[in-house]
Amino acid sequence: MVCVNLLPQRLHPNAERVVVRAYPLPPKGRAIDPSVDARARRIVETVRNMDNRTIQAELSFVLSDFETRHRKVREYFEARYDSIAHDLGLTAATREAERALIGAYFCHEYSYQAAALMNPSVVPHPDQTGLNPGELRFLMSLRAVGEGHISSITFREGVLSADCDMQLVEPSEFAVAARPHEITEERISLIRESDGPMNETVLFPVTQAQRGGLEDLRLVQFHDGENQFYCGTYTAWSGHDIASELMVTHDFHQFELRRMSGPASRDKGMALFPRRIGGQYVMIGRQDRENIFLIRSDDLTHWGEGEKLAGPRFPWELIQIGNCGAPIELEQGWLLLTHGVGAMRKYCIGAMLLDRQDPSRVLGRSQVPLLSPSDAGREGYVPNVVYTCGALVHGEHLFVPFGIADSSIGFATIRVDDLLASLV
Repeated sequence: MVCVNLLPQRLHPNAERVVVRAYPLPPKGRAIDPSVDARARRIVETVRNMDNRTIQAELSFVLSDFETRHRKVREYFEARYDSIAHDLGLTAATREAERALIGAYFCHEYSYQAAALMNPSVVPHPDQTGLNPGELRFLMSLRAVGEGHISSITFREGVLSADCDMQLVEPSEFAVAARPHEITEERISLIRESDGPMNETVLFPVTQAQRGGLEDLRLVQFHDGENQFYCGTYTAWSGHDIASELMVTHDFHQFELRRMSGPASRDKGMALFPRRIGGQYVMIGRQDRENIFLIRSDDLTHWGEGEKLAGPRFPWELIQIGNCGAPIELEQGWLLLTHGVGAMRKYCIGAMLLDRQDPSRVLGRSQVPLLSPSDAGREGYVPNVVYTCGALVHGEHLFVPFGIADSSIGFATIRVDDLLASLV
């Protein structure tokens, strides 16, 4: 058995983490549902008929209630007014307070992690300045679940010491939803309009294909020659159908959400290798929801059937296996964390080692799980599940943030040499 060091820190859902969002949510690309246009026009007309003193008083009341809970909330209200005015074909309001008050009537607070916080992935932080020797700053993505079981993507920051002890950075008191900047059929551009830390950022569903949530981002720091960027696959859930999509960013201030095509993109759980192999992009996927596949592509968006890499073999993974994030490059090969589902639908975490030059060759795999619910905690929204969407190597250790029972997040470290020695 490999010695897994469970860290004492644990992240739980926090209903106090709220963002300002548009209300009602856009159906089919419109800002206002035609069924409520009459109500929207009545609200706008009522505010426009108010005298200046009444408008100022009502706006002051709203701001006193919410201004300390959100960054630049008045600017958000005015931006919301612009979208309402555009959708309803309104003439421009001349009074700033009028625009802000109308906008406030079409916003609401959303507690984006009130229900659950789970399935993290982790990459080196873009900013590595100001650290002590041997330290590494990291950026972690989290799947947050709020009202209506809608999943969004949010972030936390932290530092690993030379010995892989972890210190999490306290999150900002604010949370800010990245705003759609440009939307086309193939991609969406989002902008983080905040001068605060990255842990304020929340990425919400934008399109109909995403309306049910953005789930399980598998972040990776991708190296393409001298070009370096961050990307990750995630599951877009419409409420009826799933599809894999791709998030790309250089700085975590601007994000592109791209549609992917091809047979592999019709399932969940795709994970991108951090560089090209043989001139091609390479993914780990699970098209049949049972086995792990290796998929190659000449671009980042179209993914075919691929080839079967491995199937269930040991008792702990007998029902199905899949990846637990992007492969990690070591001198010995590609370290791929996996999940296996066994009796009583128990989800555990294991590993495989793939050949560095030819990742279609499996050099070893976990005969028993590295981490199981009985080790880390089994109670929660979905009991008997431990799951991660990505880890990283720091020094001699593998740092693994992981979801517990689809409810909270724990952290573990494993010595890489011990892990590799356990594979058969």
